[in-house]
Amino acid sequence: MSKFQEFTKKLFSKYMLATNTATTCALLGLGDYIVQNIERLDHKDAKYDFHRTGRMMSMGFLYGPMSHVWYKILDGYLPATNLRTVAKKIVVDQAVAGPIFCSAFFMGMSLLEGKTVKHGVDEIKSKFLIVYMIDWCVWPPAQFLNFSYLGPQYRVVFCAFITLFWNCILSWLKHKDIIHDHAS
Repeated sequence: MSKFQEFTKKLFSKYMLATNTATTCALLGLGDYIVQNIERLDHKDAKYDFHRTGRMMSMGFLYGPMSHVWYKILDGYLPATNLRTVAKKIVVDQAVAGPIFCSAFFMGMSLLEGKTVKHGVDEIKSKFLIVYMIDWCVWPPAQFLNFSYLGPQYRVVFCAFITLFWNCILSWLKHKDIIHDHAS
């Protein structure tokens, strides 16, 4: 086995939590980077907000471990990969993890921005429904592939890559009011 294969094997076994967390942090940051550059196409005078990207990346320290534990629990209770079990996993994932992860995102970002818990709750109230509806369009097909074809050690990293697209949506929804306020 080559050194690269040995290293990769350790990343997805012995150091899985660290791998999941680092990947999630990096892809949250990359998602925000993409969105900010798209936003700047309309607002050429806007400067890149490195602190915003840092806050998005910081959410990876919450999402990475949460995802890591969540998939261990889900795979522990529903270990099979047949169609019926995969369907159950998707429904449980959407019914339990979806609302928790969506709410945690808005609350976590509000707190990282130095805002109050009340502000976080208000933001959840105003943005949760749209995010959760979009969540239902993105995640069930992705999770079907994840639960049907990938081993448990790859679940969080696969989700992190899907999350790159998802993070663009989250970053845009989170910051769209700020962009419109600056344009006024």
